[in-house]
Amino acid sequence: MTGRAPCEVSWFSALCDDDYEFLGVPDPMLASSWEHCRDIVLQAETNGFDNILLPSGYQLGIDTTAFAAAIAPMLRRMALLMAVRIGESWPPQLARQIATIDRLLGGRLTINIISSDMPGETLGSAPRYARTVEAMSILKTLLNGEPLDHQGEFWNLRVDPPRVGTVSGRAPLLYFGGLSPDAREAAAKGCDVFLMWPDREEVVAEIIADMRTRAEKHGRKLRFGYRAHVIVRDTEAEARTYADRLLSKLDAQAGAAIRAKSLDSKSAGVAAQATLRDTAGDDGYAEANLWTGVGRARSGCGAAIVGDPDQVLAKLNRYRDMGIEAFILSGYPHAAEADLFARHVLPHLDHGQLAR
Repeated sequence: MTGRAPCEVSWFSALCDDDYEFLGVPDPMLASSWEHCRDIVLQAETNGFDNILLPSGYQLGIDTTAFAAAIAPMLRRMALLMAVRIGESWPPQLARQIATIDRLLGGRLTINIISSDMPGETLGSAPRYARTVEAMSILKTLLNGEPLDHQGEFWNLRVDPPRVGTVSGRAPLLYFGGLSPDAREAAAKGCDVFLMWPDREEVVAEIIADMRTRAEKHGRKLRFGYRAHVIVRDTEAEARTYADRLLSKLDAQAGAAIRAKSLDSKSAGVAAQATLRDTAGDDGYAEANLWTGVGRARSGCGAAIVGDPDQVLAKLNRYRDMGIEAFILSGYPHAAEADLFARHVLPHLDHGQLAR
């Protein structure tokens, strides 16, 4: 242990049809369902993780809000990071849903804001992120128990807060990510935890510096999170062999189809993941212990930290030294990899849920 502050370590429940033994090869046993995703969440709590991301995709998997409400009473101590798609939500109703689920969970709900379109409609980047900023402001006002008088570009609302508020009486932490200039400005104005996808360490440091500067211009401070896959084994050679195995049955066309299916497949963040993959070495490694092969079969977060327990721990601690306070990790299959990480790495991290 060092003088580093504790970090939050979260896992991932595959609500969006994203669980595989072999990347790109559908497995009926790993398909998104209430039973499968419930089991991942309950195992993550048993494993000692602090939080778990419940992702959301309109075209993929099962509904996130309904799942969160169902799983919340089953958990004793772990938080939930519930993804919400702003384009699909009316903010006052969303505030009431958040407050209700927070109550079911005993006050441990956190929110991943996704700047989505309404299914079937498309907004340009600037107005879409402007709408997201408005939504975050509305949610924070109502969930802080304050009456709302909002006159904006997308909503004109005068409404009292829901009668049922969160356990704390305050808005939960809002996690949010995006790399375009519009996304970065939206984060600087409204979120609490800025999430990043994997990149080379010097790029991660540059993004953190940029976002700190942007937030300061709005009189705010951000916290930082890092979303990555992980493969940890007793030796680096075993971890790299397992990474190769994951791709051993991938058809290139099938991988491209999976990437294209996601609604964020053309975002700046996805483009950055593609660039990272395209500029990696012949073995798929962008830098030591950062493998980009995952991105060949999924949109979004497309790289994994690969190595032995000491290497994975050292990588995470370097990110912590840059200012990362929260990690959202995953692996394939999700349940098996959660157990490996929990046994080999988690006990060596000073970790806990982020304080509001």
